[in-house]
Amino acid sequence: ARHYDAVIAALEAKGLDVVPAFASGLDARPAIERYFLDRSGRPQIDALVSLTGFSLVGGPAYNDKTAAAEVLTRLDVPYLAAHAIEFQTIEQWQESERGLSPIEATMMVAIPELDGATGSMVFGGRSDSGSGSCGGCARSCALPAGATTRDMHPCAERVEQLAARITKLVDLRRTQKAERKIGIVLFAFPPNAGSIGTAAFLSVFASLHNTLKALKADGYTVEVPDTVDALREAILAGNASRYGAIANVVARVPVNDHVRQERWLPEIEAQWGPAPGKHQTDGSTIHVLGARFGNVLVGLQPGFGYEGDPMRLLFEKGFAPTHAFTAFYTYLRRTFGAHAVLHFGTHGALEFMPGKQTALSEACWPDRLIGDLPNVYLYAANNPSEGSIAKRRSAATLVSYLTPPVATAGLYRGLVELKTSLERWRGLTADVAGERPALAAIIQAQAAAVELAAADPAWDLPEAITRIDRLWTEILELEYALIPHGLHVVGQAASAAERIDLIAAMDEAMPGVPAG
Repeated sequence: ARHYDAVIAALEAKGLDVVPAFASGLDARPAIERYFLDRSGRPQIDALVSLTGFSLVGGPAYNDKTAAAEVLTRLDVPYLAAHAIEFQTIEQWQESERGLSPIEATMMVAIPELDGATGSMVFGGRSDSGSGSCGGCARSCALPAGATTRDMHPCAERVEQLAARITKLVDLRRTQKAERKIGIVLFAFPPNAGSIGTAAFLSVFASLHNTLKALKADGYTVEVPDTVDALREAILAGNASRYGAIANVVARVPVNDHVRQERWLPEIEAQWGPAPGKHQTDGSTIHVLGARFGNVLVGLQPGFGYEGDPMRLLFEKGFAPTHAFTAFYTYLRRTFGAHAVLHFGTHGALEFMPGKQTALSEACWPDRLIGDLPNVYLYAANNPSEGSIAKRRSAATLVSYLTPPVATAGLYRGLVELKTSLERWRGLTADVAGERPALAAIIQAQAAAVELAAADPAWDLPEAITRIDRLWTEILELEYALIPHGLHVVGQAASAAERIDLIAAMDEAMPGVPAG
């Protein structure tokens, strides 16, 4: 249990009171009810941390997420699931580009996520040898006297990171709302293309305005612009022309400060040259883009650096984000002093930076950038696969937003005219006065005008019959295809007309199924 002892010691070194509890029978509820809830059922803790890597109720091979959700709702505190490595050594994990094997990722990450666990992280495991460091950091992971390579022991750097993240979550919970500083991150890809403040299916600035108003109403210190347009103007315009930037410059980080603070500077300079590089800089400072509204800083996440080929940065081993990208997150954590960060919409680039797929180490860029900062991510409900990447690679707690209501696409003018001709063709029971060849020529021309057919060569009658049958199917597919009805606005319900369109579309897609 040395790896457990190390986590407890690290938390106590942060000034936290730790209540260790062991639950037998693969069900944590008895321990939770006895030690973490008072007699009236109120929580007596500020965070719950599982070190088993198993389900809260069910263990390694079974999951009762309903029972887990019930007890976690009663606790109403952050729940983190960390784990020791079971099927490989720490050295193998450090050297792996993947991190965890599929069975490890399923048992120790995916299954606890069903309960609602966040912040999955390795904190220990077995070592190939008892000598020195495991190779992933500068810390010594030498086995203590009497330990063997069969024993579990802590990974010192990961234990420290875990303790730091738990401490920040507890600090956030204990800090008065009026004193909390919140960073909100907007995205812009591709840059310089009018894409600032975009996200999948989300009306970003209207949603952001509603979010700021809700924060203020809840007791946060926020200066909310009067209108959505005023909010957008403050972020996108402001002093942008003065600095030749694509948005307002909310802060300028001196190069000397960046060089002094950036622990991984040699890796960044190997890719992007000496600080400050060439992105979001005037040569002496690095620009942080965005605007501040009281205790809320709305920042614009810098570009990847390889805008013409972003996948190069995301998937080539050994690459690094730009000076501007790393300076942005350092500014949020250290200079602005955010208690938490909210990544606003689907999605940014932080969680796609180079590193392991799961169970990140100190060598992985998402882990380096987010550090110990609590990360909440507003994410589209229809994209759980990439949402899982945000959870597992940037320690994010996801808050889902709805996608817009859907409606049938319908047809625009050229397609309507084509459908009318097709209906006329289908209504001919015989070649009335040679009408079919002439109508086939009209249909071919109309289909070519909307890029559903080639204008040449002209169809003969047998070919026309086959192609027109196919066109009829394509027209119906286009007409009844479901498309988003505008963009979703956080905090705003769908209108009556949008709900009617959604119900009608559902009825078309699932005839005979009751709408309720």
